[in-house]
Amino acid sequence: MVGILNKIHSTLPESIPGLLDSVRPMLHSCQITCAAMAALIPPSQFWRWKEMWTNSLRTAIFSAALVEFLATGKLISLPEVCQILGIKDEWKGRFALPVEDYLHGLISLVNELSRLAVNAVTLGNFEAPIQISIFVKDLFAGFSMLNLKNDTLRRRFDSLKYDLKKIEEVVYDVSLRKLAPPPQGGRQI
Repeated sequence: MVGILNKIHSTLPESIPGLLDSVRPMLHSCQITCAAMAALIPPSQFWRWKEMWTNSLRTAIFSAALVEFLATGKLISLPEVCQILGIKDEWKGRFALPVEDYLHGLISLVNELSRLAVNAVTLGNFEAPIQISIFVKDLFAGFSMLNLKNDTLRRRFDSLKYDLKKIEEVVYDVSLRKLAPPPQGGRQI
């Protein structure tokens, strides 16, 4: 799934929808795995076994978030991710999607979008970094409102600052060279 999504860095914008269509069935196939795990885990034993699949679940969340952003330009919500992965409310004590894992998936999304901002320019898509910049700034503002403890989520949140800086540098270069129209409501210098 992630291997196919990595092709976005060398794919022209008009070919992205076809790429996303090839990833969606893989995302939906995660429903089978989630249902199988929910059936195996005894009631109230979720936290005991959670670490066994955390990284895989975060990768699936990241993939769903990237597909949603590339398709609509919007952030996928936690309930939407649960729906895509087939995670049901009645599984709460056995299998669930913790908010922390959702947030880790979103941070991975920003990490990938900072890469995409650079690569989009090399493919001649000068508007993409501006759209990515607006999206990432909003996401960063949301993360900034959270009171994160000194754990892995906090350290990964700190990486968002560097990703945001990288995206802003790309937008600055594109704007300076007047390769993209000014944002709506903005004026040209």
